[in-house]
Amino acid sequence: MKKAIILSAGQGSRLGPLTHDRPKCLIEFGNRSLLDRQLDTLAANGVEQVVVVTGFRDDQIEAALERRRAAGDGPQVKTVFNPFFKVADNTGSLYMAREHLTGDTLVWNGDTMVSAALMARVVGNVQPGVCVTIDRKETYDADDMKVVADSEGRLRAIGKRLDQGVNAESIGLLAFRAGGAELFCEAIEQAMRTPEGTTIWYLRVIHHLAQHTPVWTLDIRGEAWGEVDFPEDVQRGLELVRGWDAQ
Repeated sequence: MKKAIILSAGQGSRLGPLTHDRPKCLIEFGNRSLLDRQLDTLAANGVEQVVVVTGFRDDQIEAALERRRAAGDGPQVKTVFNPFFKVADNTGSLYMAREHLTGDTLVWNGDTMVSAALMARVVGNVQPGVCVTIDRKETYDADDMKVVADSEGRLRAIGKRLDQGVNAESIGLLAFRAGGAELFCEAIEQAMRTPEGTTIWYLRVIHHLAQHTPVWTLDIRGEAWGEVDFPEDVQRGLELVRGWDAQ
């Protein structure tokens, strides 16, 4: 696994003043931005090429990436600008980056942090096709991207509005191998041609794909990760990175 696509086009308006004039991915956690930490985690696990999809205040992201290049920090990064970030959900971001959806590829939400150990499990998993990284807990709330997976690890349904049979949640990190990226790319192109194409999340595309094609899950229970959607998530993120940095 040598390539990743990070979706960082949105503003993150639910974070209030923290993202009034900067994209969510540039919020700092222990003197490193969320984006820096994602790139560092990928580099530590052998990922050499990254495509960052930008949108809101893309100039700030470009400047941050230029500083990394000047410092010699890997991996190699290129950007793809999504001019429709205000009106199209993250399916639109993947549509803009579709030429990079080839070969073995990770797709990672730009608001999720994971430990190096968690990423190592994702990169080291050799499940062919499409694989959704999942975690499990006792209860799931309205904002969780809920998952129904069977006893063999095959994904049967995914979505925030699921209420029957939910037994996991997606953490916003997917791996594509052995033709999985090309299959997903075709599904993204088809979705964007529908009337609701600009309003749907890419995981809805995964849901529809799973109804006729095997989509698999990787259970990472016990590993550390965090999503940054609300102000209270920032404090939890800070606690996570303190632990990681201490290690």
